[in-house]
Amino acid sequence: MSTAIAIVGAGPRGVGILERISASAHELLRDALDVHLVDPYPAGAGRIWRDAQSPLLAMNSMAADVTMFTDDTVVCDGPIVPGPSFWDWAQGLSEADLAEWPPELVAELRAVTASTFPSRRLQSRYLASVLRTVVDGLPDDVRVHVHPARATGLTERAGRQVLAVEGEPALTVDAVVLASGHLDAGPTPEEQALLDAATARGLRYLPPEQTTDSDLSVVEPEETVITRGLGLAFVDLMVLLFEGRGGRFEEGPDGLTYLPSGREPRLVAGSPRGAPYHSKSHYQLRAGRPPVPRFLTSAVVDALAEALPRPLELRRDLWPLMAKEIAFGWYHELFGGHPELVALPWTEFEPRFAALDWDSPEMADLLSVAVPDPVDRIDFAALDRPFDGLAAGSLEELQPLVRARIAEDLHRHTDERHTPHLGAFTAMLAVYGEITRVQGAALLSAASRARDVPWWQAFFNSVASGPPGFRVRQLLALSEAGFVQFLGPGTWVDLDDDGFRAGSTTLAGAAPVRSTILIDARLPDPSLDRTADPLLAALHTTGEVSEEILRDDTGAVLRHTGLVRVRPADGALVDAGGNVHGRRFAVGPHTTVKVAGAFTRPGMNAQSLRYNDAVARAVLLSLSGARRAAA
Repeated sequence: MSTAIAIVGAGPRGVGILERISASAHELLRDALDVHLVDPYPAGAGRIWRDAQSPLLAMNSMAADVTMFTDDTVVCDGPIVPGPSFWDWAQGLSEADLAEWPPELVAELRAVTASTFPSRRLQSRYLASVLRTVVDGLPDDVRVHVHPARATGLTERAGRQVLAVEGEPALTVDAVVLASGHLDAGPTPEEQALLDAATARGLRYLPPEQTTDSDLSVVEPEETVITRGLGLAFVDLMVLLFEGRGGRFEEGPDGLTYLPSGREPRLVAGSPRGAPYHSKSHYQLRAGRPPVPRFLTSAVVDALAEALPRPLELRRDLWPLMAKEIAFGWYHELFGGHPELVALPWTEFEPRFAALDWDSPEMADLLSVAVPDPVDRIDFAALDRPFDGLAAGSLEELQPLVRARIAEDLHRHTDERHTPHLGAFTAMLAVYGEITRVQGAALLSAASRARDVPWWQAFFNSVASGPPGFRVRQLLALSEAGFVQFLGPGTWVDLDDDGFRAGSTTLAGAAPVRSTILIDARLPDPSLDRTADPLLAALHTTGEVSEEILRDDTGAVLRHTGLVRVRPADGALVDAGGNVHGRRFAVGPHTTVKVAGAFTRPGMNAQSLRYNDAVARAVLLSLSGARRAAA
């Protein structure tokens, strides 16, 4: 009876755990080990990055900004085991390696540069290569078994974990890691009510889901479609409904134009912010990586928590430090990379900046003197709500106003004069990691977690998780051609007997847009009650996994987060009674520990790599054959 682990989910998160298990096995494990990777989708790529999807869909990271391996910047307990980044891998492929590739992927690979945004199908090839590299580097006494099937249940027998696998014999293992990534969920009660009402009227409503899995054949050519959501799911929708239906973009003397196929619809799109996510930056730092965290450090936050007679509030207590940290990244890049744009030397500015409170009159005075052009000062309000202040009497009048703001934002993320945006992004990653720790340490009040954390997550996604700049150019071209129109901030949608209606506070007094089809272009909110994952659903029914529910001091429910409760340090599952299971773990966006992405930029001491290491070592130490002295 060998020692064994099952990792449910063989995409980037699961493979990342396997890589860290391999790294620490020599140190922490005495016995031979079998690792079972269980996933109905291709091992390495998983569902999101699988090869079987539209070749038009791209990553929102540049080729040089993707790695699955640790490097010398990563601070973790396990050994550092370098491996190829996407760009290293792409440069190192030989003609023999490409012999059996489809011609279109070979052509794409040969055209890739460090600053291009590869297709998801090409990323799928990299992730498959990562898995092969990890397996090839395993210690001799660690074996990997891939099960291309769905895990459907988990029970315990005599202290061991029994994993039910669809179409295969059950696996009896010593520890299980749930690493399934983004999970499907059924409609919320509100979404289900809308679906029922729409169906009864002969209308079409597509609730939130992975856009790549949506049945878009229900969208008729030339019809008006109301869409809610302007994030990455909307970008995928745009790609599939326009280029995916035979339209194409053409570069000309006046810029990018869209040439229709005649099969495309017309999208009228909105969201609470009303704005698409900010473009990814298309340049590199000139001043090097800012030394962050500087102000929002764990020591500072813990001291603040001890000094206050109440739990921390994110907006009231932490945001001034968060904003100062992000601004520090911005100004570090501005002063170091663009000295011609500032009026003080960094050696004078930095200590004065460090001594002042964020958003104080003194800070405003310092910035106005040191940074003469307001465009070179960070503006959090504009980053958070870039369309605020817009107003128009009709949908048609609003469109050029919106396009002007999108075009200016795109310019700032592609013109190297504006590299401070990348400095701020780098600092935001450090802030994200600390806020994740703060939540795990239960330092925030329940009210702040219910109210402020969703705002922060939405702000982070909008600023740091946007599409490539070429997608924003395509969106502008579609808008210029009249195929995409924006509703503006404060979007609302309702339903009457004649169909869906949509408008916004930006269009007060204007006639609403009408349609017979509504698409919610976003991922479903996490939910254990509505999860489509049979394994998690079964564990939730028995109370062996539990949902994070935020309550006030009286016990009243503030918010159901839908997230699986885990021990913050290592991802160990917490059951309905608050007990930690020592041999069941979970990682990913469906848990209460949310790290920024399954893979990361090289040289960033990435939170995802550090957390993978912590979870993998905890899994190894949970085994009966572990060398516990190492703990």
